[in-house]
Amino acid sequence: MAETKTETETAAQDSAAQDPKDERTAAKLAKRIGAFAKEHGGAEAQLAYVGERGTRIVLVGQDGGWGDLFATSHAVAEAAVEKAGVTVHEDFDGEFAAKVKTGPYEWTRMAGMQLGGPKNKA
Repeated sequence: MAETKTETETAAQDSAAQDPKDERTAAKLAKRIGAFAKEHGGAEAQLAYVGERGTRIVLVGQDGGWGDLFATSHAVAEAAVEKAGVTVHEDFDGEFAAKVKTGPYEWTRMAGMQLGGPKNKA
């Protein structure tokens, strides 16, 4: 289900659009999101707020490919996905997460040395 914007979110996005630096950052992120979407036959996104550090933009392509970008604020992330024209999900729920295709690299990386993959370094 696509995200619906509240008045607070719209105001935050409008404030990002008013700051020239944030606007440039959102435009650069939107360009990268668009490139990802083109490479993967389209894309959908989920925004994950990670505190003062900003917001993670998780992208899932129509072919199951995935990636992420990092925005300095939630408002910048919202502006970027809107400019890119991708569907945004509120949660990384079962249906959306099921679109992600992982390969041997991801499985060994996640399991680390338990499956003979690289050691997870602390």
